[in-house]
Amino acid sequence: MYNKNKGSHTTIEVILMATIAKRNREATQEELSLVRSYLLLTFIHKVFERDCRAIGKSGLFKMPQLYMELVSIGAKKTALMLQEVKRELESQNITISTIRQDQKGVEAQFKCRGIAGELHIQWPSFRREMTLRMRAYLGLAGEFPILAREETSTPMALSI
Repeated sequence: MYNKNKGSHTTIEVILMATIAKRNREATQEELSLVRSYLLLTFIHKVFERDCRAIGKSGLFKMPQLYMELVSIGAKKTALMLQEVKRELESQNITISTIRQDQKGVEAQFKCRGIAGELHIQWPSFRREMTLRMRAYLGLAGEFPILAREETSTPMALSI
């Protein structure tokens, strides 16, 4: 509280005001989580769509429609979740302006409450979370991953 006798704020008040000001300049964990989900869902949706097309065109499957249906269900779930995340981003006044990827990982530039921010996710972490989410969207969350060792070492060629 402002001290009329001394004409200044107490040390605790100054620290509290500085903390609040800093918090207002930085994205919260919830806001960063929304940006992260947007990135993951965008990439996952594109992977599901691409894989569905590849299965249909490959000529390698005896019953491609069965596999296409499974992957298509994952794509539909992802699209619905992506719509919800976009609505939430809009309601929290977060806009994602740029998404870049390089050999290190994925980067998003965004504005949160009018303040610029960046989120960097390295490929190993991004791939791991993509795989977990994709397994869940395909109904495989409780199943043992057959290629667990290969999933961590095989590079993904992704672009959006």
